[in-house]
Amino acid sequence: MTFDWTEFLKLARELQERADDADLPFAPEAAKRTAVSRAYYAAFCHARNYAEKRLGFQPSGSGQDHRSLRTFFRRQNDEVFEEVAARLDEAREWRNQCDYDDEVEELKAIVQNAIENAEFIIQQCR
Repeated sequence: MTFDWTEFLKLARELQERADDADLPFAPEAAKRTAVSRAYYAAFCHARNYAEKRLGFQPSGSGQDHRSLRTFFRRQNDEVFEEVAARLDEAREWRNQCDYDDEVEELKAIVQNAIENAEFIIQQCR
């Protein structure tokens, strides 16, 4: 059965909502950083599958797909897909910060923005 990538967005929302619960066995920052990462992958994988099935995108199955998908959407000459590409780009930057940087400023805002971007991308790629 094919995985529904939007499940990662549900997980991101849950992590966002519960990040500051005192009974969680991990730090709130870990929950928030993970929420950003899962929101990105929900959006990226959903958009990748949409582009492959509906628009003819041919993923390589490598890390290059992150950039090539954004480029592919930009080349569609469609304002909505240009916005999808821009939001994927922004979400990727946030995900990289959360996955690699020792310090992330404005993390709470990044979590909210990452989830909103993912919701937009998924909605446009239906």
